[in-house]
Amino acid sequence: MIRALVLLLALPCAAGAQSVAERLNDYPTEARADYVFGCMAANGQSRDSLRRCACSIDEIAAILPYDAYVEAETVLSMRLTGGERMAIFNSAVAANTLVAELRRAQAEAEVICFF
Repeated sequence: MIRALVLLLALPCAAGAQSVAERLNDYPTEARADYVFGCMAANGQSRDSLRRCACSIDEIAAILPYDAYVEAETVLSMRLTGGERMAIFNSAVAANTLVAELRRAQAEAEVICFF
């Protein structure tokens, strides 16, 4: 009886949980390609660079959901824009947290894919 109750309680969690494969696939192809092109521009236009850059976005996708990736990229883009109204993107705790999570994912991907 208790075992059945435990299984029933676990079902909603399992149904709502996102597997690694699902998280890897929530990055659109266009976003992955854009990342790889930028990465290759910074690291060289070679086959090895292509492999490493593709590995890098796969690692980032495994760590960070696509929505968080887009939000962090948006904050970084807004920080490049000058003006008084954009100052919030430089000092807001939420913005800093988003960027820190992206930077952590990028650092982990770099260790795995480039060393």
